[in-house]
Amino acid sequence: MRLGVMYDRDLPPEQLVPFARALDETSVHDLWVVEDLGWTGGISAAATALAATSRLRVGIGITPAPLRNPALLAMELGNLARLHPGRLAAGIGHGVGDWMRQVGAAVPSPLSLLDETITSVRALLRGERVTLDGKEVHLDGVSLVHPPIVVPPVLAGVKGPRSLALSGRVADGTILPEGIAPADLPEYVSRIGGGPGHELVVFAYLGLGGETEATRAAVAGQAGFLGVAPEQVAVAGGTPAEAAAHVKQLWAAGAATVAVRPLGADPLGQVKALLTAL
Repeated sequence: MRLGVMYDRDLPPEQLVPFARALDETSVHDLWVVEDLGWTGGISAAATALAATSRLRVGIGITPAPLRNPALLAMELGNLARLHPGRLAAGIGHGVGDWMRQVGAAVPSPLSLLDETITSVRALLRGERVTLDGKEVHLDGVSLVHPPIVVPPVLAGVKGPRSLALSGRVADGTILPEGIAPADLPEYVSRIGGGPGHELVVFAYLGLGGETEATRAAVAGQAGFLGVAPEQVAVAGGTPAEAAAHVKQLWAAGAATVAVRPLGADPLGQVKALLTAL
């Protein structure tokens, strides 16, 4: 049972280094960085966090497949994995559809693109020479000159039924978005399937001290993304003990890693209060 913390996209990039170093001094296992259109780039954020710390695993949650050529993505991930062995987890997803269309990166078959991207990136990271003439990915005898000694896990950041099943077939793990309740998690686990060692990472909002404007805004936005009513969006909130109970319930329901996303003021203070309660 692993505990991670997300560096929220609304926090300034220049605060990432002190945030990461502070987390490195705690018992938290992971720091997760994001890649959202207009906010921040996941590879540069991961590289910065890895260089600033010595212990934390740094997860990328997630790089959108439509924005990343799989050969270039494997090169970037391979570099990070060589420099920081055993400390990288790479998430790849469809990307938000509206954002992909906004930048002219939408593809006819997002499912095929994710399948072919994850499959080829994993093979390249294993040191294989890849030739693939797929629906969306085309590689002709590509390989990495310096593949990583410790191959990082490649996880799929997905939520739909077909994408969940795809993740179970082709990825090393699955990343689920914020807002999924512990009671609903077994259904996701069932849809994913996956074999031994398939890591389930669940992102979860952390909002201590009762409902705030930041919590309300996050819940409203996530409700639209998940296609549910706002009251169905789960939050590890209330007192530290209540938030800790929520995290424990996610672990018990099948999550190998719970990565909390602190909302509102004093994110490090909220994390430390959660750690004490756990």
